Amino acid sequence: MSEIRHQQIGANGIDLHVASCGPEDGPPVILCHGFPELWYSWRHQLPVLGEAGYRALALDLRGYGRSSHPSGDVAAYGSDRLTADLCGLLDHFGYRQAAFVGHDWGAMLVWEMGKLHPDRVASIYNLSVPFSQSPARPTEIFEAIFADKFFYMLYFQEVGPAEAELEADPRTFLRTMLYAAGGEGMATGEALVDAPRQGTGFLDILAPAPEQLPGWLTEADVDVYARAFAETGFFGPLSFYRNIDANWERGKDIPASTLAMPVGFLTGSLDPVALMMPGAAEEMAAALPDFRGATTVDGAGHWVQQERPEVTNAALLAFHSSVG
Repeated sequence: MSEIRHQQIGANGIDLHVASCGPEDGPPVILCHGFPELWYSWRHQLPVLGEAGYRALALDLRGYGRSSHPSGDVAAYGSDRLTADLCGLLDHFGYRQAAFVGHDWGAMLVWEMGKLHPDRVASIYNLSVPFSQSPARPTEIFEAIFADKFFYMLYFQEVGPAEAELEADPRTFLRTMLYAAGGEGMATGEALVDAPRQGTGFLDILAPAPEQLPGWLTEADVDVYARAFAETGFFGPLSFYRNIDANWERGKDIPASTLAMPVGFLTGSLDPVALMMPGAAEEMAAALPDFRGATTVDGAGHWVQQERPEVTNAALLAFHSSVG
C-alpha cells in the first residue's frame, strides 16, 4: 500500500496529475501543495497515510507539474477555478466529501474550498498559512504596510518581471528558495531581508544556499522541482498571487462560521509566515467553530512537511484519527 501511484484525470475541463497511496476504499485525504512546489512535497506523507488506511491523493495544482497550465489568462488561477478543480477531482473518484490538507498556497486554497464548497469538505488540516479575514483588499494592505519597501506578493502582481527573473535559472531559484525559507536559512537571519522596492528582485532578498544543503533536501529533490518548472514556467504559479484581490472580493462576505468542519493547523517556529502573522492560532480559535488546536514544530521553517516529516505525519494521523 505504500507504493505511490500516478495518474492523469480530467477535472473541471482540465487535466490534473494525481499521486496516490492507500486502499481505494479508504477515507480520502486530498493534499494540496504550495509555491513553488509539486505533489512531490507530500512524498513523505503519502505512504504513511496510505499505510494507515487512508486514500491519500496529492495533486499537481493547475499551472504546476504535469497538470494543465493555462497561459495568458490570470483569472484562470482564481479561487473559483481552483476550488472547482478540487470539486472535479472529488467527482472523478466518486467522493461526496474528503478531508483536505494544504500547505502554503495549498492551505489558502483549502480555506477557500471550505468557504465556497463547505459541503464537500469533511475536515481541514492546514500547514504554514493560517485562516485570516482581511478587512480590505490584500494589495491595499500590503501597499500601506510596505510603502516603498520590497514585498514579494506585490512584486508578483505584474505579469512579466517575476517570470523573467525566476525562469532565467529555475534550478538556482528553487534551490535558493527551498533553503532560504527553511529552518536553516531562516536561522541565519539573512533570509527575507528588508530592501527597497525599486530595483529589487525576489532572489535579492533570499539567503543564498550553501554548497552542502540541509539533510532534509537533496540535490535530487531540487532536480525534481527544477525539471518541472523548466518545462512549465512560472506564469501559472505566480498568477495565484495575482488573484488575491479577486479572491478576497469573492469571499469577503462569507462568515468564518461557514467553516464549521473540524480544523487543525501546524507550522514551523521559524516559518516566515508565522513570524509575519503572530497570534494566528488564537485568532483561528476565536473565529472557527471547531478549531482543534495548533502544533508548532520547533526549529522548522516554511517547508515543515519536508523538513520534519515524522512530526508532521504524527500530527496528521492524530488529527484524522480524532475526527473519524
